[in-house]
This record gives sequence, structure tokens and C-alpha cells, in this order.
Amino acid sequence: MFSGIDEVDWASMEHAYGPADDVPELLRGLASADPAEREAALDGMYGAVHHQGDVYACTLACIPFLFELVVDPGVQDRGGVVELLTSIGGFDLDEDDEAEIDEDEIEGAANYAMAAAAVTAGAGVFFELIADEDPGVRLAAPLALATLHRHPVRVLALLRERLPVEPDEEVRLALVEAAGRVALRHRPLAERVGKWLGLLASRADSPGLRLAALAQLARCSPDGLPGDVVPVVSGLLREMRSVPEESGDRSDGGGGEHAPPGGIAAREDDEPEPGPDTAPDAEPVGSEPVKPSEQAGSETVEAVQAVDLDPPASAETGRGEHVATPTLVGQLRSLSAQENAGRGTPWAADLLRTLHVGLDDRVGDRTALLADQLRSPDRRQRIDAVRMSGGLIRAWRGPYDELVVLVGEQLSDPEPRLAEAASHVLEELFGLAAPAADALAARLAADPGSWVKTWASGPPGLCSTVKALARLGDARAVPALAAALELPQVAHDVGFAVGHLGATARPLAGALRRRLAEVELDEGAYDRASPLLAGLTALRAGEAAPEVLRVLRGAPEYRGEWLRTAALRALGAFGPAAREAVPELRALVRRPGTASATEAAEALWAVSGDADAVLPVLIEGLQSDQVHDRRAAAVALGALGPRAAVVAPRLRGLLAHEELWLRVDAAIALWEVSGRTRETVAALLTAWEQNRHVRVRVAECLARMGPVPEGSAAAHVLRSELVSVRRHNAMDGGYGSHDIHEDEKLLALCRQALRGTGKGSTS
Repeated sequence: MFSGIDEVDWASMEHAYGPADDVPELLRGLASADPAEREAALDGMYGAVHHQGDVYACTLACIPFLFELVVDPGVQDRGGVVELLTSIGGFDLDEDDEAEIDEDEIEGAANYAMAAAAVTAGAGVFFELIADEDPGVRLAAPLALATLHRHPVRVLALLRERLPVEPDEEVRLALVEAAGRVALRHRPLAERVGKWLGLLASRADSPGLRLAALAQLARCSPDGLPGDVVPVVSGLLREMRSVPEESGDRSDGGGGEHAPPGGIAAREDDEPEPGPDTAPDAEPVGSEPVKPSEQAGSETVEAVQAVDLDPPASAETGRGEHVATPTLVGQLRSLSAQENAGRGTPWAADLLRTLHVGLDDRVGDRTALLADQLRSPDRRQRIDAVRMSGGLIRAWRGPYDELVVLVGEQLSDPEPRLAEAASHVLEELFGLAAPAADALAARLAADPGSWVKTWASGPPGLCSTVKALARLGDARAVPALAAALELPQVAHDVGFAVGHLGATARPLAGALRRRLAEVELDEGAYDRASPLLAGLTALRAGEAAPEVLRVLRGAPEYRGEWLRTAALRALGAFGPAAREAVPELRALVRRPGTASATEAAEALWAVSGDADAVLPVLIEGLQSDQVHDRRAAAVALGALGPRAAVVAPRLRGLLAHEELWLRVDAAIALWEVSGRTRETVAALLTAWEQNRHVRVRVAECLARMGPVPEGSAAAHVLRSELVSVRRHNAMDGGYGSHDIHEDEKLLALCRQALRGTGKGSTS
């Protein structure tokens, strides 16, 4: 094995962490008899040689040796190597990708193309591996074939041929998943695959296999789903709960001679498929790259949390020996084992996630399915449903009251991880969590000791239940915040919670003020003072001006600019109540062109209303070479309104600036200082189409301008947003903690602008 490996000039190549001269050792480690060494080697391959999916010259050089490993039956854990090869060779560059490649990316793109060609050229070996004695190899081989082989008709034929004789349930599911992948990559085959999946979904002997077929049908041929997909899936879940855990070696699959293990009996209307040896006269079938949105699980899903409801059990039975190792691969395997411990069908959650992604914008069906899952007697299924509910609400708009109530009911469950999962989902919902407010308050009252969470490193933070209730503006969160303010170290997010509570949290002003007075102005001052300043800012607690001034004057060098900014914003929020700060603010504005001068000018205007003192400073800030400073100056000038009309020409000139956010801020300020809407609305609507993330800022301005004239371009844009089911900021593969809140805010602003509840006119 590895003939010629020492003849490769590894030292001349590099991987993610430097010279690639350690790659031969990693390759030999994959063939080791020691399971810990094998796992460390696989971790090294993913961590350095194929770092985050990258392909280097050394990655290409590894491909022949990786193929040697997968065909040698004496090597253990070959399934992991098959998966590695699939990842290395499975990258697609479509026409849009190719058009966007710049000069710095040409080499990387060439490596991807060469890797795909090299792995695809050797993909024929996976035909043999699909019947390998090692279940782990059989588990990985179907997806490798579906992803890499050039002749999808032959692959489909083999998948169908193998399914009835495959004894392992999880491998059967992989065969079905691979068929779905073929249909996604080769669209002309989608109808054929969909017909077969439909037969499996209705006639397969195993409820898990029927669910897998439905999940793949939703991905590749959703029109083929049954009209009653929700009750069908709910019935399958009940069936899986009621049937004892299936053995991996079923002799007849419970279906007799007419239904072999995992398969369905042949029927006259079941279209025959070419066998693996069929001459590929019309091959390969036209291929389409699988877009991220078509991948199973591409919709945002909660990070998997360990769930250990029963004593740990191996999730790798029949997959070779595994030991605990301090590698990333080892940690992921350990988490997976804990997650699946005691589950008869550990793959059910993944199938449901795939089904949900396939159902896409069918929010009603998905909500009904999750509601059924949340009523399940199986806690694990409810944990999965809670997480998937968060993913659904995060990406799609819809009526979620019933779902939120059911998630709220999990807060009282004695299993702490179920309750915690529900609490985290509700934390992200902000106003949408209102139907669960009483459940949140009950959980809060039942466990005062959990109000603040402490960590091994970093400052403490409020628990998710406190934050969820505070984000609803519910006064029942105030005692928890009061308690947090009495701890030796204040939770870093107290100020944000106070901001959501508004006037309800006014009783906390005294404690915030007292704690701010105690903050030592050393290098740690920003971390200790910023949550207190945020709270006082939200409450507009002008009586705290002396304490805020102390911080402003004594800010240390380390993070001092951040701390001064926070103090200036607090003084600005206090308005005339902070009149004693005027001399300090006037001194700061005498340093025009600096960020502090702009912030001080904004605060001085709010406190004193002296436009003559602040206007020259803001005009100079508008000319800064830093885009951030120019944006801050534009916003501050807008706050002056007609008193800053003299800057209208300068703001108008910024409407053509290359920085989109600066164009938006300048357009809004132009309307605020001049009252003219034509140029502003045109610039804002252009930005709306160019970047979805500016839409809340644009809608705020349009709502203040309202009423938007019926039939105008602005009205069309706002109405189009309101009828969209997809959240404007939904992302595949990631999300922000405030995404739902921002999107719901956008919808409210659109309605406000169309109702004309704002002031002024767009005429």
C-alpha cells in the first residue's frame, strides 16, 4: 500500500497550516490498527488537508492513496475515507460561480475542478463498495456514487437493486437519500426517481423507509407528495414509536416473500430500470449542480445539543471500534452518540429535517406537522420538534400562535434539556413569544437560581427565559434583572433587557446608577460599565448624569473610545436633564473631524439644542475619509432637521457614493433637512432592491413620510414585501439572534407606511 508515497514532493506543497510534509503520516494513520490513531489522522485530513472544504495541491496528491485505502478490506473505518473522498470531489462550480471568480481565486477553482475530475474518474470503485461487508462503507458508498459517478442511470439501477437485499436499516435510508441526490443533480431523472420514491412511500415495509422516501420526494419532486402528507407522516412517527427497535439483520423484513427487507414487491406498473451493466448510450444525463438551498438541512437549524435521556449507548454498532479522542471528529462523534443514546430510530430527526426543507414554503403543513410532533409522548421527538420550530419561524412568516403555545408547554417538562431548548427558541421570537408569556413567567418563578448563568470564562449572562420575557416587555422579568444587578459581576446583557422593558424597568434606575458609580475606571471598565450605561440610556435616566460624566471624564486608554461613545449616547438620551454635561460636550466638539466630536455634537444638540455649535462639527464629519464617521455625521445632521438645511447639497452629492449604507443614511438625512421626497424615495427604493438588509432602515423612513400614495413605486415595493412568505433576512446555513425581530419590525413598518400613520407626505 501507498506505493510511491515517498516520491511525492510533499514538502514543496502547503495545506491550511503550513508545509504539507506531515501528510504521508496522516495517510498512514488512516490505515492504522489503532482506532485513536485513525481518528486523529482523519481529523488532521479535515483540519489541514481539506480545511473547511478547501482543496490544495497536497489534497490532490492524496486522492490516489485515499482510493487505495477504501478498496483494501483490511483497513478499518473505510466509510470515513469514502466520505472524505466524496467531500473532496463533490464540489460543483456552476456558471454563476465561474463568473464571480477573481484572479486570486483562479488557482483554488482549478484545484476544485481537478479534484472533481480525479475523484469522479475513480468513482467506479464505489459500485463494489455498496455491498461491502463493513456497514460503515455501505453507509457512505451510496452518496458517493450519487455525488460523483458520471452515469446516474446506472447508479439509480444499482440503488434500487441493492435496497431489497440490504440488511441494515440506516444503510437502506442512505440508498434512498442517494436516489434523491441523483434526482437533484440530474433533473431529467427527477420524474423517474419521484415515481419510485412514491411507490416506496406508500408500499415499503418499514415506516422509517416510507418516511425517508417522503423526505426525498419533498426535496426532488414535491408535487408527488400525497395531499395528506401531514397525517401520513404523523402516522409513520406513531408507528415508529410503537414498534420495538428493529434489528439490523432482518431475515424477511416483515413483508414475506413479496416484500424483501427494506424493499417493495415488483408490480406491473413499476417501470423497469437499466441494470448496472447497461451500456450508457445516452450518458451522462444532463447535470445540474446542487444549490445550497436544495441540500437537506440547508435551512437554518439549531445547533445540535447533547441529549442524554438514557444511559449512553454506542451509536456505531457494526461501524468498527471507536474510542474517545480529543479531536474534532471525536468530539462530534461523542456528541452524536449522546444525542442518539437510547433512540430506536436515531435517524428520524434527520429525515424530518429533510422533509421540512423539502416542504419549503408550505408553512401550514410544516406547522401542523411540528404541532403533532410537539404533542408526542416521546421527549426526544419533542426536543427535535422544538429545534425545528425555531428553524421554521426563523426562515418563514406565518401564524405561529399554536406552535408557540406548544413550545411554551415544554418549559415545564422535568427533562431540563427539553425545557432549555424551548426557552432558547422563545428567546429568539421577541413579540411572537407572547402566547407563551405565562409559561415563561412560571418557569422563571419556579427557579430563581437560574436567572443568571455563569461560565468558565467571560462575564455572566441572563438566562434565556429572562431574556425571552424581557423581550416581550413583560414586567415579570424585572425581579430577575434587579437580582442580577446585585451580583458581584453584572450580567453583560442586563442593559439590553432593560431596553426592551422600557418604562416598566424604571424602578431599576437607582440600582443601575449605584453600580455605575462603583465601576473602577481601569482596563476592565468598558466590560463592567457598558451594560449599565445601556440600561440607563434605555430608561433616559437623566438623574444619572453625574455618574455618566464621571465615566466620560475618566475613561481609560484601553477601549476608552468605546466607553466614551457609550457615555455620550447616554447623555444624549437624557436630553435637557443632562444640562450639567454641556461644558464637557462643548470641549469635545472643539476637536472636529474625530468620531468623538461627532458623537459629542449629537449629544450636545440633544441636551442643549444649540445648532450653531454643532453644525460646523457635523459638516466636517461629513467630509471624513472614514465611511463610518460620515454615516454618523449624516444621521446626526438629519436629527437637526430644517436647522441643517444648508447641508442638503452635500447630502445630495452622497447619493452616488459607492457605499450603499452611506447612500441610505444620506438620503434619509436629505429628506429630514429639506423635506423633499423625490430624490430620497428613489435612492431608498434602489437600495431596497440592492441589499435586503437595509430594508428596515428604509421602511422606517417611508413610514415617517407616509401616507405612501396608492399606486406609487413605494407602495408596490411595500405590498410585495408583505405578501412574501420568506423572511427578508433568512439565510441558508446561518442566522442572527435578532433576525425574527428585525423581520417582524419590517412588516409592521410596511403596514404603517401603507396605512399612512406616519407624518408628512411622499408627494
